[in-house]
Amino acid sequence: MNKLIGDIKWGARQRLQYIEVMAYYTGVVTRSDVARAFDISDAAATKDLKLYGQLSGDNLHYRHNVFGFVPSEDFQPLFANLSPASVLPMLATNLATASGPYGNAPIFGIAVDSLPLLQRLPKRRVLAQTLRAIKQHNKLQVSYHSLSDRDTTQQRLLEPHALVNTGTRWHLRAYNEETYDFRDFVLSRLSDAKMLNEPAESSAQYDEDWIEIVTLQLTPHPGLSARQQASLLLDYQSRDGRIEIPVRRALIGYLLHRLSVDTTADHGMNPNTHQLILRNRDEIEAFADWAFLNKP
Repeated sequence: MNKLIGDIKWGARQRLQYIEVMAYYTGVVTRSDVARAFDISDAAATKDLKLYGQLSGDNLHYRHNVFGFVPSEDFQPLFANLSPASVLPMLATNLATASGPYGNAPIFGIAVDSLPLLQRLPKRRVLAQTLRAIKQHNKLQVSYHSLSDRDTTQQRLLEPHALVNTGTRWHLRAYNEETYDFRDFVLSRLSDAKMLNEPAESSAQYDEDWIEIVTLQLTPHPGLSARQQASLLLDYQSRDGRIEIPVRRALIGYLLHRLSVDTTADHGMNPNTHQLILRNRDEIEAFADWAFLNKP
């Protein structure tokens, strides 16, 4: 049986994953669900459901009253990652596993909306040149508009190795030949970019802040009531009073900012808007001093 599962081709495996997610999280999966999600015929969808039944045994049971298959009490996934961390982004982006997107019709039948955040994106050509430089390990010549008053030089010669999504904007992680160090560059501030036919001399393995992982130790703000602190710990599924998040050293500041962590030494920020504090502040501050506020 395991060998048969391993022999299933990638396309069929995607449809079987969808069957599992749909059945487990919505309570029923039908032939028309599978056919619509992957733009296949009803006959092909029936074949997929039959194959899944052969492989999974008692995972799904057919119910005439809903004209579909419902999960059993002992349902165990064979193909899909059913963790909320994997499934919720699929719902938000309207993806059936690795396929999609599917326009305005929610592919799982669950309505999802997101905040209309402003897009901070580079021009298509700039992004293409940047990604080519990363992929081909070449140098990148860019015109960069910094917000720093001290930084008037726009032309940069970079050696990029990764992208970073902070949740509100995209950054380029690269070695800056002018300053002889690795830095982050906001992608939307690149007005021009050109991949050069010159191999990059640096790589991610030399970027210590990128390869080193540290653990943020967070806890509820002491200014919150005991009930509020308990609710917050429940939010983050903490059982011992602390919230631990492994993160690259290069990304510490962005994460603290995104989580609205009170980074003051005396925890003097409003606990209603900064609900978390940092337990290991002394260990972390050296790697992201710009994100720390020191109140008298």
